[in-house]
Amino acid sequence: MQRNFLLLIINPGSTSTKIALYDNEKPIFNEVIRHSSLEISSFKSIIDQFSYRKELILKTLNDKGFNTTQLSAVIGRGGLLKPLCGGTYRVNEVMLEELIKSERGQHASNLGGILAYSIAKQSGIPAFVVDPPVVDEVEKIAKITGLQGIEKQIFFHALNQKAIARKAAKEIGKPYEEANLIVAHIGGGISVGAHKNGRVIDVNNALDGDGPFSPERTGALPVGSLIDLCFSGNYTSQELKKRIVGKGGLVSYLDTNDGRKVSEMIAQGNKKAELIYKAMAYQVAKEIGAAAAVLRGEVDAIAITGGIAYDNQFINWIKAYVEFLGQIIIYPGEDEMLALAEGGLRVLREEEEALVIRRDT
Repeated sequence: MQRNFLLLIINPGSTSTKIALYDNEKPIFNEVIRHSSLEISSFKSIIDQFSYRKELILKTLNDKGFNTTQLSAVIGRGGLLKPLCGGTYRVNEVMLEELIKSERGQHASNLGGILAYSIAKQSGIPAFVVDPPVVDEVEKIAKITGLQGIEKQIFFHALNQKAIARKAAKEIGKPYEEANLIVAHIGGGISVGAHKNGRVIDVNNALDGDGPFSPERTGALPVGSLIDLCFSGNYTSQELKKRIVGKGGLVSYLDTNDGRKVSEMIAQGNKKAELIYKAMAYQVAKEIGAAAAVLRGEVDAIAITGGIAYDNQFINWIKAYVEFLGQIIIYPGEDEMLALAEGGLRVLREEEEALVIRRDT
């Protein structure tokens, strides 16, 4: 008989903290705790928000009629740690030090492991993070850029990509560890990963300067033109970075990051909107084709996920280019909370071992 595990899931964002309670894979509740810009701006750093967010989490849990003594484990969203292999990691002192120092960047997700550890510790239960965005299983050859001193950096939607890859592998009747899959996450950022035998051996940097453009990011740009822009005197470094991440992609061309609005513009006969949206699908398709080359054409399935996967027209544009490569499976949206719960459950059920960050890692 399968044992029941009660899991608290914590997913901090820039202006919200998503929490959920799961009884095994079954959600008991999902809650989004909103934080006003005024509240957030009162803190000097993201780490300084720890006590404020923790109190709100515990209050919400209490208001729902639960307390931490009932929990089996707490699972937090992974932050900007040093590069790691995919998997479920037990939060320990070494991880906490990395998250607090935030040497790889200030990001709300850095609070995920810290909050999980603090809440779990008071009840003597384990705390985990699952497939943080720094998962790096990419082969060395894929990191060579063509300029000595600059190496490809890996930031992508590891949590959702890994969860979707497992789902796709199950659907085609193969263990994830034995499947060759391409996963395209199409949301505010876009990442396309080549999954081979349970590892993401190549993927574009979905944060900046690599791969397809997305609703709000530029993706890869012509280097010469970008250099000219950098030295034009029209932008500071921070302003230019904001144009690349936040004001690039659809925002740059159409002044919106909402694919639904773009579809409405197309339906109303806006030819520019149609061209730009088709170009984004075209670039996603090219990246899928590149991933197929990485897998040497041995592709068991292509899985497409993320918010824009709800748009049948956009998906059909992609299919027109890549359906010759093999089976295409669509998983619209994303469910990070369930993905975090599933990662914790695999360890609690002893289906896989929890990984641990050590000082020599």
